[in-house]
Amino acid sequence: MSDVINARFADYPEQARIRLDELRQLIIRSATELGFAEVDEVLKWGELSFSVKGGSPVRIDWKEKTPDQYYLFFNCKTRLVETFKELYRDSLVFEGNRAIVLPLAEVMPEKAVGHCVRLALTYHKVKHLPLLGT
Repeated sequence: MSDVINARFADYPEQARIRLDELRQLIIRSATELGFAEVDEVLKWGELSFSVKGGSPVRIDWKEKTPDQYYLFFNCKTRLVETFKELYRDSLVFEGNRAIVLPLAEVMPEKAVGHCVRLALTYHKVKHLPLLGT
């Protein structure tokens, strides 16, 4: 992790830092499993952002105004969240067409969230397929 990313993590309350690190590890693990050699990890708009070649960037964050939840953000100009709603409307909570909202007090639903992350990381290869090829 770069010094900038480390500094951003240090700003979060402990529980948020733990959950966001779990989410970060899921993103990096998913990228590795998909065969991506490099994951660009930077700050965008003050949020941790992850991108791979051929994918749509994902961002993660915790917001002081909603202290009991954390977020996984996607490009709102894609079909990602629209597709996730079709697949996981009964098990995930969404904010508009841009985010999955996760409760801090609960274990992350890793299978569903991991699937969403993998779809984002491969978006430009599957964006033309119905339901992104799922």
